[in-house]
Amino acid sequence: MFGLEDKVVLVTGGNRGIGAAIVKLLEELGAKVAYTYRSGQGEYGALAIQADVTDPDAMAATVDQVERELGPIYGIVANAGITNDALLSRMTHEMWDNVINTNLTGVYNTIRPAIPLMYERKAGALVFISSVVGEQGNIGQANYAATKAGLIGLAKTIGLEGARSQVRANVVAPGFTETDMVKSIPDAVKEKILQTIPLRRFASEEEIGWATAFLLSPVMSGYITGTIISINGGRHT
Repeated sequence: MFGLEDKVVLVTGGNRGIGAAIVKLLEELGAKVAYTYRSGQGEYGALAIQADVTDPDAMAATVDQVERELGPIYGIVANAGITNDALLSRMTHEMWDNVINTNLTGVYNTIRPAIPLMYERKAGALVFISSVVGEQGNIGQANYAATKAGLIGLAKTIGLEGARSQVRANVVAPGFTETDMVKSIPDAVKEKILQTIPLRRFASEEEIGWATAFLLSPVMSGYITGTIISINGGRHT
């Protein structure tokens, strides 16, 4: 139905949370999924590779390994990311650089070695996992918001550049999602957050996975590129 059977997809940060949910769903849809992790392998996926997205040589080697062991890469889901929060007036250069290097430059490091191969084969789909924070902003997250907004600009640009080679780039921008991090928030704080969400609930990891699979699908979204799917329960429109 999705047309992802035997398609090779690389997911960064695919060992836990949203990334693991994406890996699991893509496998269920018939894709051959490789994923990267920094520590602690996940439960799903055909190929697990320990690699840091901030290391361009490691990511080039990752792309090479996936192509050798699983076949030509059709899709990439750039999911790996970190936070290091503080008000901008208190944010150190190290805090800024760490988030930028992982969340934005890390995506460049991941896709740069793969895009020429996709262009040559005239087939490919990229999905960047952004955030409602990249669309709306958030106090104490200037570095994180900048990276997630940057992914939107990156996808729109690659959507234009890749179109002649039938390579698409799109964005999924989740709001608050039922990850382990959100589950650890005190109930009183969660209730305040829920009051800002019209649907009065958090997204499930699986809902983010389905949106990602949709944008990867050559059947369902073959004519969609440079677009954002915002999954935030109406918190930001």
